[in-house]
Parts: sequence; structure tokens; C-alpha cells
Amino acid sequence: MVKKDILKHELVPDHVVLKKNQITKMLKEMDVYPEQLPKIKLDDPVVKAIDAKAGDIIKITRKSQTAGKFITYRLVLE
Repeated sequence: MVKKDILKHELVPDHVVLKKNQITKMLKEMDVYPEQLPKIKLDDPVVKAIDAKAGDIIKITRKSQTAGKFITYRLVLE
């Protein structure tokens, strides 16, 4: 059986684990605490594929026909 890279699938948006300095900047700009962000579980297939850990914040960039590009952030939980 051939294992496919789910990150290359056309329906999976770009996911990136933010670095500490990026997290600090984003939280300040959005005026939120990490716990206020939408959550994503550690066992999510994309979280596993990008090797994110509990407590990480992921930046998700979706392509939108109406908005062009839509960015959201998620906090990884166990």
C-alpha cells in the first residue's frame, strides 16, 4: 500500500507551527491568550504530519475565492 502525503492534498490548507517569537507577536496583535484560540487535537492527521506538539500554535492559511487568503490560528491540545 502506498502512503500518501496528506499535506499535498488539494483540500488541505497550509499548516505551519509558529516559533516562539511569531506566537508572541501574533498574540499581541490579536490581543488574545492562547487558550482563547480555536483548538486542534494532537491526533489530527495534519498535526501528526507536521510533527506539532501539545501547546504549539499552528497557523493555517486557506485559499478563498471571496477573501483571497484567510489565516487562522489553532492551539494544539492533547
